[in-house]
Amino acid sequence: MFDSYYRKDIDWGGKTLTLETGKIARQADGAVMARLGDTIVLCTAVGSRSVKPGQDFFPLTVNYQEKAFAAGKIPGGFFKREGRPSEFETLTSRLIDRPIRPLFPEGFRNEVQVVATVLSHDMENSPDIVAMVGCSAALTLSGIPFFGPIAAARVGYAAGEYILNPTLEQTKTSELELVVAGTAEGVLMVESEAKELSEEIMLGAVEFGHKAFQPVIQGIIELAERAAKEPWALTEVSEAERALKARISELGRADMAEAYKETVKQARYAKVGAVKKAIAEKLEAEGLDVAAAKGMMKELEADVVRNTILDTGIRIDGRDTKTVRPIVAEVGILPRSHGSALFTRGETQALCVATLGTGQDEQIIDALAGEYREDFMLHYNFPPYSVGETGRMGSPGRREVGHGKLAWRAVHPLLPEKEKFPYTIRVVSEITESNGSSSMATVCGTSLSLMDAGVPLKRPVAGIAMGLIKEEKGFAVLSDILGDEDHLGDMDFKVAGTEQGITALQMDIKITSITFDIMKTALAQAKDGRVHILGEMAKGLSGSRNEVAATAPRITVIQVPKDKIREVIGTGGKVIREIVEQTGTKIDIEDDGTIKIASSSPEATQAAIDRIRGITAEAEVGAIYNGTVVKVADFGAFVNFLGAKDGLVHISELGQDRVSKTSDVVSVGDKVKVKVIGFDDRGKVKLSMRVVDQATGADITDQVGAKRPRPEGEEGEGERRERSDRPRRGGDRGGERGGDRPRRFND
Repeated sequence: MFDSYYRKDIDWGGKTLTLETGKIARQADGAVMARLGDTIVLCTAVGSRSVKPGQDFFPLTVNYQEKAFAAGKIPGGFFKREGRPSEFETLTSRLIDRPIRPLFPEGFRNEVQVVATVLSHDMENSPDIVAMVGCSAALTLSGIPFFGPIAAARVGYAAGEYILNPTLEQTKTSELELVVAGTAEGVLMVESEAKELSEEIMLGAVEFGHKAFQPVIQGIIELAERAAKEPWALTEVSEAERALKARISELGRADMAEAYKETVKQARYAKVGAVKKAIAEKLEAEGLDVAAAKGMMKELEADVVRNTILDTGIRIDGRDTKTVRPIVAEVGILPRSHGSALFTRGETQALCVATLGTGQDEQIIDALAGEYREDFMLHYNFPPYSVGETGRMGSPGRREVGHGKLAWRAVHPLLPEKEKFPYTIRVVSEITESNGSSSMATVCGTSLSLMDAGVPLKRPVAGIAMGLIKEEKGFAVLSDILGDEDHLGDMDFKVAGTEQGITALQMDIKITSITFDIMKTALAQAKDGRVHILGEMAKGLSGSRNEVAATAPRITVIQVPKDKIREVIGTGGKVIREIVEQTGTKIDIEDDGTIKIASSSPEATQAAIDRIRGITAEAEVGAIYNGTVVKVADFGAFVNFLGAKDGLVHISELGQDRVSKTSDVVSVGDKVKVKVIGFDDRGKVKLSMRVVDQATGADITDQVGAKRPRPEGEEGEGERRERSDRPRRGGDRGGERGGDRPRRFND
């Protein structure tokens, strides 16, 4: 039945990567089942045979989706089915898109959709790399014009050694998590988070990964030789199109070059728009196709900008290739926020605001590999007004999610350990102006806002975006690129880090590949730019403030015995809820007995601590406590002296002289000072007022001498009767009163 079934096994770093085609999803143009270990991803590629009328861009869509059944799980929520893409799914879709997009032919406008579906996850091999390889294979087999194949690899770094495709467990101890993708000739995409590693180590990781995935590329080629469909015929550029392109250049090249001498963005856009309008009017007067000329005018723009930079070394805004735009760093600009910063670099500006919360504010992530909590969130927003446009305002798109995650990776390695700074942190970056590299402005603004909030960052973090112009006559690496240099250039290379090393690196190539020599040049130039930006940031704030903002909650951490946790929580959470409501604090309790109390009021915090200590503390023989009389009996008085704990002051211990009636000395509600003098055979606390100075609380045992012997029979029938009359409660160990104390939890 499966006559077209083919399989290719590839030995990849000691594991077997399997690519199968011809058995599942046979109506797709290309379909590959990719498997590494027991992680399996079904990858499909389908292309439209015709172009929509008026289509002037390449409509490529990549969808990566995880099915809960892949990990033996049932989705949460009311509907019990997969819903909107998670952040990881969105980021992986971008990860697949970025290296394959440059490999479709220039001018190709047919709609293409690539879908990667995770069918099985072994909790060891990450499915994103498997998906990237599988999608590349599906496109290569489909016949759709695609100048691949590509492959990808994840690279770790530990103990001075690179690790190929580290397992999920190995990534926990790795100093680097880097994904590199490319062709046999060179690198197309890099995405990474690192713990302040040097440029040499980062470049070595890229080279290691590129070399390591060559067997995968060769395996896809061998599979394609047996199973690929006939390639689609590419439309040749007609003589009419060549003539139109030449005419556009003739009519507008000089004016376009003049327009790009304007250094102010909005004024430059107006002049460029006027040149395009004039060209269109002339073409229309000559009876030529104005609609077809729109894309050609964009090509003219690119040609003018790129050659001007290569010929003169002068860029659109008048800078040379290495100069960073003017920077202004301001902090503390919002009075009620916990930390805020306004970072302005040229015509790019980010307003970053940090908020500190408690463990209750952590984000719960229901991932395929298991549920976990995230205590650092960074959200990036790009409103249309930031570029002087109108547009729809809604939930964040793929670009916003991707830029936010890049900034998150850059800052995350510098955050303090949770034990030292037990806060949940959220940063929001509002891009208020944009003309190039708003994600790197977000890195700088986030670093400043966190330091302004009193978060003890190990060091400040800065980021810079690098660009590339590459032609046959040479290349130029550009520091701190503008938006136009990003759109019209060949590379978007973002590098973030501290003075000591790189924390995040992201590279996207728009041409078939670049050499490692160009990457080395870009990294060295980026380091100089990053150090310069850090110096400018230090003018606003050079280090973290000594304490958190007055508006932020103070978190106090105390430790209680693990066997007391249930008593602090109470039955159904009754006790802890009562403490929270009465003190106005927020309280988080961990399984190891760590309790975090958050409040902006020191008095409220202390009240909560006293309540908790009262529950967990044990009475110490010889210790003196303040107490309250809660019950009076013939044989003595019951005194609440330690949280919910009660003890008995026998009538013989009420005063230094003989007491004939308890009520002659104390009444319910009296505040007294008592000393623990022992425990009875049932573990109940025995107290004494006789040996404590009730005015000062001083121990006067030596003054009253040895304990007076109790008269015969005084101990009493009454005391024994009172004990037998009191209700017995399971788990009671002390002399607690009534039924106020919650039962212990039963395991």
